[in-house]
Amino acid sequence: MKGIVFSEFIELVEEKFGLEILDAIIEEADLPSQGAYTQVGTYDHKELLVLLDKLSAHSGIDATSLSKIFGEHLLKRFAELYPQFFVDIDNCFDLLKTIDTRVHLEVQQLYPEAELPSFDNMMVNADTMQLIYQSSRPFSALAYGLINGSASYFGETIDIQMNDQSDAGKSFVVFTLKKRA
Repeated sequence: MKGIVFSEFIELVEEKFGLEILDAIIEEADLPSQGAYTQVGTYDHKELLVLLDKLSAHSGIDATSLSKIFGEHLLKRFAELYPQFFVDIDNCFDLLKTIDTRVHLEVQQLYPEAELPSFDNMMVNADTMQLIYQSSRPFSALAYGLINGSASYFGETIDIQMNDQSDAGKSFVVFTLKKRA
């Protein structure tokens, strides 16, 4: 997993929970990286899972909810750091349609070793989209947060239903997104 994800998680924890909790979770996690991440480095995704569990223990917020919060934070940061992906996009659905065809394509060109999830999409009607998330990593709650964050970014309200069909080795989730009037 690319270091930018870890760097942004560290930033979120410090911002929302404070430096003391950040230091505590890094120390308790006993990570191979020791919690030192560069944005372009590659790290084991399990480190993020451990950090989420440690933060959950300290905050009293379950790891799934923390992952969603992190996804929302990540979307805001991506909009700031990579505005080119938001040019000529004026709604959540249009942004989500570009994840595989534009965003992940560029990431793969820059970092061929990156293991990216896939996001297939299908419009059910003008107000409803199905987004199929597949990954070898268990981050569907993070994807949920990114989806919700994209709606917030565009000032939209959407209902998100999550049909988790994952098995032991692979995440497979069908998100049904419905815009509210």
